[in-house]
Amino acid sequence: MTTISLHEDRLSVRFTRTEKVLGLVRDRSFPLGSVTAARVEDVGLHAVQGLRAPGLGLPGRWLVGTWRGHGRTLVSVRRGQPALVVELTGQRFDRLVLGTHDAADLAGRLGTGHPA
Repeated sequence: MTTISLHEDRLSVRFTRTEKVLGLVRDRSFPLGSVTAARVEDVGLHAVQGLRAPGLGLPGRWLVGTWRGHGRTLVSVRRGQPALVVELTGQRFDRLVLGTHDAADLAGRLGTGHPA
């Protein structure tokens, strides 16, 4: 499962080895100043829009990789997981959709600027 960490000035995303191989992704770090919004999507799979390029898509089960549509979205979410949806500016990705059971807590911390 993807690990999301908030530090003093950064949002870090660490993927498992399986996610890296199947989704063609790598660990990322984003400055907190680039976060414009954060919210929770109760059904994480519903927050993913666009076309997968590249990555793994098992419809209704597991999505990991890059999705392209209106910008680029970094995705890692599984069935039954809420997702943290983060809007970014000035970064390689415009949006993050990351499945985690701590989505509400992380969204609140990103919204108030308090690190985890």
